Amino acid sequence: MKIAVTGSHGFIGTALAAHLRAGGDTVVPVVRGDAGPGEISWDPRAARLDPDDLRGMDAIVHLAGAGIGDKRWSDGRREELQASRIVSTELLSRVAGLVEPHPPVLLSGSAIGYYGDRGDEELTEASAAGAGFLADLCRRWEGATAAAEEAGIRVVHLRSGVVMGRAGGALAKQLPLFRLGLGGRLGSGRQYLSWIAIEDEVRAIAFALRTPGLRGAANLTAPAPATSAAFAIALGAVLRRPARLPVPAAALRLVLGRDLADEMLLGGQRVLPAALLAQGFTFTHPTLDAALRAAIA
Repeated sequence: MKIAVTGSHGFIGTALAAHLRAGGDTVVPVVRGDAGPGEISWDPRAARLDPDDLRGMDAIVHLAGAGIGDKRWSDGRREELQASRIVSTELLSRVAGLVEPHPPVLLSGSAIGYYGDRGDEELTEASAAGAGFLADLCRRWEGATAAAEEAGIRVVHLRSGVVMGRAGGALAKQLPLFRLGLGGRLGSGRQYLSWIAIEDEVRAIAFALRTPGLRGAANLTAPAPATSAAFAIALGAVLRRPARLPVPAAALRLVLGRDLADEMLLGGQRVLPAALLAQGFTFTHPTLDAALRAAIA
């Protein structure tokens, strides 16, 4: 397959590009600024993307977007988070719909933040959206693919959980403290963390590319979500370090801001990958212990 990929230089995009190329696919990065050989240039803020550049593509994978937890959620940062996802998705969807023939499939990034803070409720793709900034952002992000869907393109919304790998994401930020024996649960530790190993994340995306029966929302999470407390214990055990120093909720709110801390770290979602499992996807690392060992090996 010939696949256009936005966000190809990010944590997930880099791993995905390597996985697809290893399987014999051609990856065409979609980049901001000047395009190099074998790349496509675009500028979402200027609504610039040449339809001819998408002609002949067998699929598009859209992973671009500013980091949700990289900075405090000031008003300006919220606008940046929304624009980097919604504006870019609308442009990509509209231009893909103009191309004849259309690229058959668009996989567009989303997140389990769609469900909001739901306690220990088990959530599948059939569950309703939640409340909060992240839930609203995800709803609008997914809605931005309307033009592609109206053009008859198969669209899959990749509702990713916490992607675990040593090269990036939340685990990479936590490892230094846990290696020093300074790790522990966040807040009460009762909130659920729905995670997925980076290997299974990219395998699930590749699976979605080639599975016609998969459309609409797809939860990219392992089938065994864990509480924050259980995650800390498991990571400490794998590293052979104590993990008994909880991070108080008040400290997280002070450092990160109340909204970011409450929605990303102190709230939780117990998400199950029902759509993937129904289509026959199998996980390489279905348990937390196995995923952590693979991530830090």
